[in-house]
Amino acid sequence: MPQDHTHHHVDPEAGDRSVATAVGINLLLTVAEIIGGILSGSVALIADAVHNLSDAVSLAIAWAARRIGRRPTDATMTFGYKRAELVAALINLTTLAVIGVYLVYEAVERIITPTEVTGWLMIGVAGLALIVDLATAWLTWRMAKDSVNIRAAFLHNLADALGSVAVIITGLLIVALGWTWADPVATLLIAGYILWMSLTEGRGVIRMLMLGTPPGVQPEAVVEGMEAIPGVVSVHHLHIWQISETVTSLEAHVVVNADDLATIAATKQALRAMLADRFAITHVTLDTESSDQTCDQPATFGT
Repeated sequence: MPQDHTHHHVDPEAGDRSVATAVGINLLLTVAEIIGGILSGSVALIADAVHNLSDAVSLAIAWAARRIGRRPTDATMTFGYKRAELVAALINLTTLAVIGVYLVYEAVERIITPTEVTGWLMIGVAGLALIVDLATAWLTWRMAKDSVNIRAAFLHNLADALGSVAVIITGLLIVALGWTWADPVATLLIAGYILWMSLTEGRGVIRMLMLGTPPGVQPEAVVEGMEAIPGVVSVHHLHIWQISETVTSLEAHVVVNADDLATIAATKQALRAMLADRFAITHVTLDTESSDQTCDQPATFGT
């Protein structure tokens, strides 16, 4: 099945300003949460502050990657710089996973050694954090539809918003029922969600960096479609990969039963049209061979 390549494009400069604004407010929030966490004694609030700092860093990395990714192709980077956003996404998601592990450690330590927690201060600071997290998510959610890089940063903020909700609920439990153990338990829940989210999103990024076949594209169906084109005898040495989220590439050796250049060119054109229509593959490189001059023991996929 072809992939959905309908995108809601955002003006690059406007997008950059949105990301820069999000970085600034997240840095301010981090300072407020750290102070509030120290004064209230809440490890969940401090954990949320650490995660929020990672949001600011992840957004800064995403901002830099967006600008690098728009550089034109040159002799050094013949594929362009679009993959800078994939690298940034992997850095951000890896950081998210490390933070998740750190929060598990902090929560377990607090379960072993309980401390006094000021619930109302937790609630107030976490409420402020939730407002900022939602504002930051709003600034980035449209861009997240088109970019795995921005989506990774957006997920940081989404996790932070959920973390703030968890801290607010925890503060209410401490104020109403005196359940101080709810603080580290909430931290464990936040950490678990962060780890799940980073691993889930990270698989797709790694797949693209490893030049894997895009999700939703069945290589066998691609070969079948190509070999159904009149004039095509067989297809081998097929490679399908993503240069970026929006650019899927294909290269293959195609055995044809034509000898004249005009017929070969028409066959290639028919192949390109089919690949674009059925599989949304528009960056295509085809090497044609005759039946008596094909590769020795060719593999259908790979080299």
